[in-house]
Amino acid sequence: MPRFAANLTMLFNELEFLDRFQAAAEAGFTGVEYLFPYPFDKRTLAAALTRWNLAQVLHNLPAGDWAAGERGIAILPDRVSEFQRGVFEAIDYATMLGCRQVNCLVGVAPPGIEPARLHETLVNNLRFAAHELGQEGIALLVEPINTRDIPGFFLNTTAQALRLLDDVDSPNLFLQYDIYHMQIMEGDLARTIEANLDRIAHIQLADNPGRNEPGTGEINFPFLYRHLDAIGYAGWVGCEYKPASDTRDGLSWLPGKSLAA
Repeated sequence: MPRFAANLTMLFNELEFLDRFQAAAEAGFTGVEYLFPYPFDKRTLAAALTRWNLAQVLHNLPAGDWAAGERGIAILPDRVSEFQRGVFEAIDYATMLGCRQVNCLVGVAPPGIEPARLHETLVNNLRFAAHELGQEGIALLVEPINTRDIPGFFLNTTAQALRLLDDVDSPNLFLQYDIYHMQIMEGDLARTIEANLDRIAHIQLADNPGRNEPGTGEINFPFLYRHLDAIGYAGWVGCEYKPASDTRDGLSWLPGKSLAA
């Protein structure tokens, strides 16, 4: 059975953020992920992980002004210095938290800039980040996101993401495959994951439509869990969904309630 990590940005929102670590552990999770650690003192986060015996599975690079609608700055030619500073901030946090992989949200394409220039900026930024993170034993991931939830997001499909990986040409850059986003954009989930297993470092899930817990929509998750086992996927599966009601009440989807590695 896959290893499931609780996404604390999405789950247990009934609680203050720092209380969600305890809730995740008590629900049986052994790993956690969330969008950004940076609003919190890294020592406080590390203490929560230790106290509740949780692995920090993933967090994102700084992604600009999230509250203002920014969803990453890696494609923006006038934000390269800010991006590079964010790489070092991510290394600082990931090292303290024992997190071995960091995701890069590439951003929404701004008007008035040629896509080729945005792509060139992105490739150069990812080469920089992959190298610097690799020096610390931290993998860099990129994630395609559907255009319904984030219109204009620059990276939308598996094929586009794989071409980007080829252009960057770094052994430390991998694909983060989000089942929810890719069901919307392309479907064919099982075959795509199997065909690109060596390039996928992390998987996330939510059902579609609604982005709620597995079993609320059209995706055959029991089949996908068996498929991941059959093809030898060894990474984590991040539960990045919006609970339809109380998080705990919605956890009945978990296979056998067995979450440990």
